[in-house]
Amino acid sequence: MNGESGKIKILIIRFSSLGDIVLTSPVIRCLKQQLNAEIHFLTKRGFKSILASNPYLDKLWTIDHKVSEVVNELKQERFTHIIDLHKNFRSRQVKWLFPKARKLTYCKGTWTKLKRIYLKTIPPKVHVVSRYLEPLSQLGVQNDQKGLDFFIPDLTQIDWESLNLKPNHYIGFVIGAAHFTKRLPFGKILEICDKMERPIVLLGGKDEKDIGDQVMKLSKQKVINLAGHLSLMQSARIVENALGVIAHDTGFMHIAAALKKPLISIWGSTDPDLGFWPYFGEPSPAVNFRSQVEDLSCRPCSKFGRAACPKGHFNCMNLQDVENIIEKVELFG
Repeated sequence: MNGESGKIKILIIRFSSLGDIVLTSPVIRCLKQQLNAEIHFLTKRGFKSILASNPYLDKLWTIDHKVSEVVNELKQERFTHIIDLHKNFRSRQVKWLFPKARKLTYCKGTWTKLKRIYLKTIPPKVHVVSRYLEPLSQLGVQNDQKGLDFFIPDLTQIDWESLNLKPNHYIGFVIGAAHFTKRLPFGKILEICDKMERPIVLLGGKDEKDIGDQVMKLSKQKVINLAGHLSLMQSARIVENALGVIAHDTGFMHIAAALKKPLISIWGSTDPDLGFWPYFGEPSPAVNFRSQVEDLSCRPCSKFGRAACPKGHFNCMNLQDVENIIEKVELFG
């Protein structure tokens, strides 16, 4: 199965999204370190920066929309192995290009997720990282238990003086999330900020800029809103230098875990036990707390989150225990 040089040459496929791609990082590292393989990765162009500085990757391939954009170039690579960590039509298209390559595909666990959402069964607690790594056991590759990787380019710097901030003297609060039911209501975000004793830095995308501005304006404490003002890597640098991080179930929760930051993750309509809780490996930080409203019969109501609460009450977020969150924040240091 090896190429002409006798070297294993692997293409990993994961097209999206931010958090899912960060969660593939143990696969990349373990393949490189344990097999000394040549590692290529195929993703969507919008996620290129997540992987561009990964030292375990030999080549990064990107598409905008279709696999046909890179078909001719990919076919010249003569991969010996294709590792499908997306398992959709496009990833199957790539596998069809290499009839002689050995294909390994992870188990999505779709049926387990559907049973949890609609039948409220208790799922086996298997993290998606373990599911990503499971087919690699056929190659003799094992989980090294080192957790996630996230590499910030050295050129990504923060002007701390202009922000009136000191590294390791503030709390990072990621207020964004892709779906409404994964985000705390405005009043809860403001309440958390008002009860903080440390400076708070709000992080998120352009969609969270106005919310962050309102929190900064109304909060009784020192709040700096950087949501919508920074690049992804600049935001990651802010996370890296925080005392600890509060985050919804979103990509930056996984980036915080990769950077080994003390972390409070806030869960609404989704369920961490479906395999997406913060994954640290060993060692883990002193604080790794999941804030969620227990014993809600309607929760979880979605794999990914919803645009609105289907019941109308939004109790999975409206009943979040702010005092408990603040108690855990105090353990950051």
